[in-house]
Amino acid sequence: MAGTGLVWERDGRDWPHRDASRFVDAGGLRWHVQLVGRGPSLLLIHGTGASTHSWRGLMPLLARHFEVVAVDLPGHAFTQAPPTTEGFSLPGIASALGALLKALQRSPQVVVGHSAGAAIGVRMCLDGHASPDVLVGLNGAWLPFGGAAGTWFSAAARLLAATPILPRLFAWGASEPQRVRRLIEQTGSRLDDEGLAFYARLVREPAHAAAALQMMARWDLAALQRDVRRLRPALTLVVGSRDLAVSPAQSQRMTALLPAAELVTLPGLGHLAHEERPEWLADTIHAAAGRLARDVGSDDISIVTSTGHS
Repeated sequence: MAGTGLVWERDGRDWPHRDASRFVDAGGLRWHVQLVGRGPSLLLIHGTGASTHSWRGLMPLLARHFEVVAVDLPGHAFTQAPPTTEGFSLPGIASALGALLKALQRSPQVVVGHSAGAAIGVRMCLDGHASPDVLVGLNGAWLPFGGAAGTWFSAAARLLAATPILPRLFAWGASEPQRVRRLIEQTGSRLDDEGLAFYARLVREPAHAAAALQMMARWDLAALQRDVRRLRPALTLVVGSRDLAVSPAQSQRMTALLPAAELVTLPGLGHLAHEERPEWLADTIHAAAGRLARDVGSDDISIVTSTGHS
């Protein structure tokens, strides 16, 4: 299983924020990491099947006030895949990211996760791999899918991941431009041509597709649901009202488990809200981190409080 999908010398020549990229060995993996900005440390965790490219518009906005740490998850884009399938489990990825943070000598005060990345951020906090003051989950895949649909989804993902030829067939079929556009539109989002081109580059790489399938196959959110009441950081749940990939009801259910959590709805945006309107996400993250800025007494952090988007 060990290996990486994209080749930096070939596929990374025009990668967003290439100058901020470095490769770091930690936890038995070689990671692609990007570091930009100055200030309190902020960790960005992308979702299944994405990569650091998905933060290309948001990172410069956050870098005005934070030191931003963005990574490709195991097996995704330019980061090496784990040697065993257990490395794709939620606790496995959380532990590996914890090892990376130790190698980087970073202790993020803010963690932002998108979709599955939001669940990873929660697991890192629960398992002691991160101790941020603020946790922001964007269209978070927090809770198990219910009923027969959840059982079918898990079984189908395991079948796909266990059949070596299927990731190649998936990557080949999904890499056609019009198919990529349809896949993105099915999430409720609309991206520009540049964003679509990066996703096309990812899905045509079989190793990247295989890593995404392995994550889905190993994803067990039941334990997270049981443990989430132990979560300590201030939690902000951000949802796009048009998210067709992960129902906004997931985050609404989280507020029942964690009544102190703040729920922010971004009207008209889909699952990839941070790529559609990165400035809205920057405003929301700055507002969520407002308490952190007051605590550290920094004049360098100007907090933009969102008064609503239309």
